[in-house]
Amino acid sequence: MTTHQINGDHLTIAKIKEILESNCQLELSTVSKNKVLKCRQYLDDKMSSGEHIFYGINTGFGSLCDTHISKNDLSQLQRNLVVSHACGMGDEVPHEIVKLMLLLKIQGLSYGHSGVQLATVERLIGFYNNDIFPVVYEQGSLGASGDLAPLAHLSLPILGEGHVDFDGVRMTGAEMLAKMNWEPLVLQSKEGLALLNGTQFMSSYGVWCMIKAEDISEKADLIACISIDGYDARINPFNHNVNAIRQQTGQIETARIVRETLAGSEIITQEKAHVQDPYSYRCIPQVHGATKDAIAHVKGIFEREINAVTDNPTIFPDEDEIVSAGNFHGQPLAISLDFLAIAIAELGSISERRIYKLIAGNRKLPAFLVANPGINSGFMIPQYAAASVVSQNKHLANPASVDSIESSNGQEDHVSMGANSATKMYRIIDNLYKVLGVELLNAAQALEFRRPLKSSPKIEAIVKEYRKKVPFVENDTYLQPLIAASINFVKSI
Repeated sequence: MTTHQINGDHLTIAKIKEILESNCQLELSTVSKNKVLKCRQYLDDKMSSGEHIFYGINTGFGSLCDTHISKNDLSQLQRNLVVSHACGMGDEVPHEIVKLMLLLKIQGLSYGHSGVQLATVERLIGFYNNDIFPVVYEQGSLGASGDLAPLAHLSLPILGEGHVDFDGVRMTGAEMLAKMNWEPLVLQSKEGLALLNGTQFMSSYGVWCMIKAEDISEKADLIACISIDGYDARINPFNHNVNAIRQQTGQIETARIVRETLAGSEIITQEKAHVQDPYSYRCIPQVHGATKDAIAHVKGIFEREINAVTDNPTIFPDEDEIVSAGNFHGQPLAISLDFLAIAIAELGSISERRIYKLIAGNRKLPAFLVANPGINSGFMIPQYAAASVVSQNKHLANPASVDSIESSNGQEDHVSMGANSATKMYRIIDNLYKVLGVELLNAAQALEFRRPLKSSPKIEAIVKEYRKKVPFVENDTYLQPLIAASINFVKSI
């Protein structure tokens, strides 16, 4: 089994995808261990004099920041913080996101600016390496002061509290510790705050969505190409010259992909009876390309964030300074996730319009893509279903980051609501796979009415594989299983 060493190197989205897909183990490098130990020792030395007051280390939290806590109560203070903040609600966070939360929390603590014990980081690594998934809930974070509630649930099992999923079984944190022959950790000063402050809930959803966004953007291009030939659209809008003069990177790239995917198609090169195509076909470079540009922008924001220290206070041993600031505020992520939500939702919006055109009975295609419309409803209702999902995505794409609700008696008077941006984005991605599945169902059906002409070798190869899962529909049949199979095919290609 391979190992990824956490050593302070810059993590990319691609590297995280590789770590997850290879199922490799994590370990702290000697350099990272020394940074964690040095910071902890600095904090212990600082606290031993009893002369200094630092927020969240020997004070209460939030609006209780002026309440001094005695030295003897510092460990209890940190435990109380974790258990009192575990107030999550709603659906459980999927395991793939929880695993990312563990990875990113470990990464953030490894820089040696958080004051945690080495044992705390090692315990989180133990969770990650053994596929121990703390039970975390989607709702409860305001996206400022960090993702407090979700990260509290992530941290509870360290103390023997909360619940985990382990070896396919739901058990208590105490049961898990006993099974692993681990003792509950006793948190030292500042540790609870280091675990709970941070943007790892938002970041983990964002990283997962970035990985899927890049995947789904490629698939949207490919399926659009099948629709282009199914609809007998023109190639001219995808010429290099007309796209290059606009100078938009994503647009130029999309046009190139379409040209290369359709290379060798007999359908695209046949003489056309129509002068131009509807926007949903003609403007694929502009719309799909804008989404590519949005993905590239958001990727940069998230790659900076996952390599950041986002808890509070932040400790600088070499500068003999402990700073209470606001790196936990999720505004960069909230705005970026809302931007990405709009961009991904638009791929679904234009996909549904292509579906609509394919069933309209134009371009020598039969109405609703069946040979005998009337007695057969054909593909009338899959378009309804896609439209329903697209409409839901439009609602989900409304920005969460423009909202803020004051909390903690006014001490936390502006929050990002980035956690809501993150969980909405997750649903939008899932919905887009559904819409593209319906488009592929329609596009492949339409392509059969172009026979004996063939599409490009690349498209013909994909359609051949698709037909092993989803047959051509001669007469009305039970469509839901075909739609489900089509969605699964889109996810697999």
